[in-house]
Amino acid sequence: METVLVAFTNPAAMNEFLIAWLADWGLDSFEERPDGLDAYADTNHFNEKEFREFVSGHFLLKNIPFRISLMEAKNWNAEWEKNFQPIMVDDTISVRAPFHPASKKFQYEIIIEPKMSFGTGHHATTALMMQQMNRMDFRNKKVLDMGCGSGILAILAGKMGASEIDAIDTDDWAVQNSIENCARNNTQHIHVQKGDSASLNGRHFDVILANINRNVLLEDIPVYSGCLEAHGILLLSGFYVEDRAKILERAAEFGLSPAGEKTNEQWIAICLQKN
Repeated sequence: METVLVAFTNPAAMNEFLIAWLADWGLDSFEERPDGLDAYADTNHFNEKEFREFVSGHFLLKNIPFRISLMEAKNWNAEWEKNFQPIMVDDTISVRAPFHPASKKFQYEIIIEPKMSFGTGHHATTALMMQQMNRMDFRNKKVLDMGCGSGILAILAGKMGASEIDAIDTDDWAVQNSIENCARNNTQHIHVQKGDSASLNGRHFDVILANINRNVLLEDIPVYSGCLEAHGILLLSGFYVEDRAKILERAAEFGLSPAGEKTNEQWIAICLQKN
């Protein structure tokens, strides 16, 4: 059986966002390149005409060059796994795959199966979120990880002492991957579910983590603010430094004040506190 290759040429920093968008189109294996991303699909699960129409109408994808070709089938998930390297955050957090050896030198060790879900820790925004979390007190806190992807941030919150954790994503694959990763990390007190901000009505949290994208964050900040307890923390990333002013302006409209930030090249994570 032949395999479809969709090769994107783009800044490598966009790769995890591309993976999140492309998974819905039958593209189920991915291989990162320094200048882009190769995505693969079974020919039986990929409609080229519909895919091109989707890309041409997408606000961001339409500006990223790509080519589609056919090639001999190969287990590209296995190829990606071979290139998945452990990462370290602030010398206290380790993120590794199940096939990497364990290490006792880190305060927090997270095991993530390197599948298609956003959040292996390699993307700058995920690392920025973990760096900010490393400076926070999660003990006995009620936490929401919105757009949980692989569940990595929810798992870290659990290891840092959070008592109740909800992890929510709109993608079926992310939900399943998060459930698997929570079990793998012995953080079964994390409740994983499929949903979006509409599912938050009537729920309250001490900390909300949201590593998504600018447009979703701007739309959902009012919901997040309404769900935060007094003096609660909203930690955001998934957007560029140039979007900082828009995020802060929107946050101020709903009683959220800046409480810290960290950047990595063009990416930023912002910590907000409810007044």
